[in-house]
This record gives sequence, structure tokens and C-alpha cells, in this order.
Amino acid sequence: MNRTFTARLMLLICSVFASAQDSPLRIFAKPTPLFVKDALHAQGSVILRVEFLSTGRIRRVSVIRGLRGGISELAIEAAKRIEFEPETVGGTPVTKNRNIEYIYRYGSWERSSYRADSSTQSSQTGVDEKADAIVAKAVEALGGDRYLQVKTQIGRGQFSVIRDNAVVSFQTFTDVIVFPDKERTEFKSRGSRTVQVNTGDTGWIYDGDQELIKVQDDTQIGNFNRAIRTSLDNLLRGQWKGEAKLSYVGRRSATLGKRNDAVKLTYGDGFSVEFEFAEDGIPQRAIYFRKVPDGEDVKDEDRYAQFVDIDGVKAPFIIDRFANGAPTSRINFESIEFNKKIPESIFAKPSGSKDAKKSLKL
Repeated sequence: MNRTFTARLMLLICSVFASAQDSPLRIFAKPTPLFVKDALHAQGSVILRVEFLSTGRIRRVSVIRGLRGGISELAIEAAKRIEFEPETVGGTPVTKNRNIEYIYRYGSWERSSYRADSSTQSSQTGVDEKADAIVAKAVEALGGDRYLQVKTQIGRGQFSVIRDNAVVSFQTFTDVIVFPDKERTEFKSRGSRTVQVNTGDTGWIYDGDQELIKVQDDTQIGNFNRAIRTSLDNLLRGQWKGEAKLSYVGRRSATLGKRNDAVKLTYGDGFSVEFEFAEDGIPQRAIYFRKVPDGEDVKDEDRYAQFVDIDGVKAPFIIDRFANGAPTSRINFESIEFNKKIPESIFAKPSGSKDAKKSLKL
């Protein structure tokens, strides 16, 4: 027998044997959730963490990102009916956790949005399993489904600007957010008042000292969009999906001999931000770079501290900003409220300074 042929035959036999021993999780039936008659105006995605048992059954299904109005619950019921063949390693079935995404738009589910196959999940969602597990742990640490169901946030507190380790200015603020991309922040200091409002790619500013309303320029809009990209909520609620790729960076030294897990979001335009999490899942900091007018890259860090439980949702009451290792500002919340009804009118550009002077009422 020809030696080359023998080698090829042995290679083929080994390949067949290996494939018989190891096989990925395979989905055979993908039930579509039921129709939601009372949620015709809702849209968005439901991301579930599903435990596929080695026995061929579904055990636990948890919500990583959900929708109200009973939509998440119907997605869970559908996921529990998935029919699958377990992943095998060395010929032995094993239990695996996978993220499943359902997309809901105005009363119907998109069948093509169902993502479960382990061989395609990473390329479709931009998530690797290690990074995904770290994010899921952080979500649970901050409140799980309660955290994911937060749609609005009202924060009040103090903002300090720091130079050479000393506070050089001090303002009180009221910050109103409608996730994912609406925000109104009012600053007050010694009778002076400034209002900054952003809605997606538009925004305006009211300068109380000059009694002027100004449309935000491209730089200001860009700063707001960068703030969204680097925010914890953007990462943990999966609002980056379709725009960035999530990857695991590794473990890093932290305080008192502890180590943090780091993950990175990399956007299509090359911008990236890294997030670090303690062993218990609590977020520690975000790290990213920005260019200043002279072209230099500045390393920015947002460090999170003093997490407070608010009706089952944990939020950092202190956020310190560092630039190249030096402190530049501190946000110190005195109160945070979730899911309060926010009137759309507060984001509209005022017709004149008279309207802009009106106090914010929530």
C-alpha cells in the first residue's frame, strides 16, 4: 500500500474518530414566543442565559437583558421548549450555558434573530464566552433582572473639578437619563445655572450667565456619544451590540492582593474601552484613550466606588475621573431614583431664554 495513501487514510480515520468524540451543541427546534397583544408599540431584544443540560433538557433560564409588558416572560417560556443535542467532549455529553437572543418589534418576533448555535454565536453577537460570563456575573451583582429593567434614572448630587489634587470648582447637579441615549443635566453654582441636553446625535446647551441657548457642535456631540460608549450601562445592558465586539482581556492586579477580570469593547471605528470587575462581579473601573488638540493620547479612567442598593438595584454613588493617572473630577451622588416617569418635554430645545429659565419639574 502506498505510504502517502496510508498516511491520508490514517488522518481521515483520526478526524472521524475525533468528530465522533467531540461535537458542539446543536439546536433542532427553535420555538417562537407567543404573540403579545398588549405590547404592540414595544420593540427591542431579549437576551437570555440558557443552561443546556448534558441530559438534553433545559434547566435554568435567566434574563440578561429584557423587555417589559410580559415580553421577557414569553421569551423564557419559548427558550424552555428548545430541543437540542448536548455538546460532547471526549464522547461524554456536557452541560453548557449559552446566550439566546430574541428580537421583538411592534407585536411580532423576528424568527431570524434567534441565536443559539455555539459555532456561530461569537461571530453573530461579537461576544466571547469568557467575557460574556463576566458581564453576566456583573449584571447579577448589580441586581439581575431588576437592573436590566431600569429605563430611566434621576440622579442628584455634587460635581467637583480637581486640579493638582485640589478642588477648584464645585457644583450641584440634577441628571436625568432615559436609556439608552437621552440625558438632561443641570448644574448650579452660586446662582449660576447651566443646562446640557442630548438626544442621540442632537443636543443643546443653556448658558444661564449669558442667557443664551446654543446648539451643540460636533465635538460636544462626539463627547456625549463617547460617554455612552464608555458607560457601564451601555456594556451591561448590551446596547453596544451590532456596533462593537466584546472580548476577554485577562486578570489584573487590584488592591490588597486581589485581582480584577478585564473585558474590552472594540467598536468598528477602532475606539475601544476596557472594564474591570472584582471577583464578586462589582464593577471597578473603565479605561479608554482620547486625543487632545495637540494630538496626544490621554488615558482616561472612570473609577466606581460606594455602591448603594436602591430597591434591589446597586449603583455607584462615587465616580472618580482620572487622566493619565491624575484625578480630574468627582461625581458624588446624594440620591438616585429609577424608573420615574420622565416628560418628553424636558429634552425639547426651548423657544427662548424665558422658557430655558424655568425650573426642572419631575
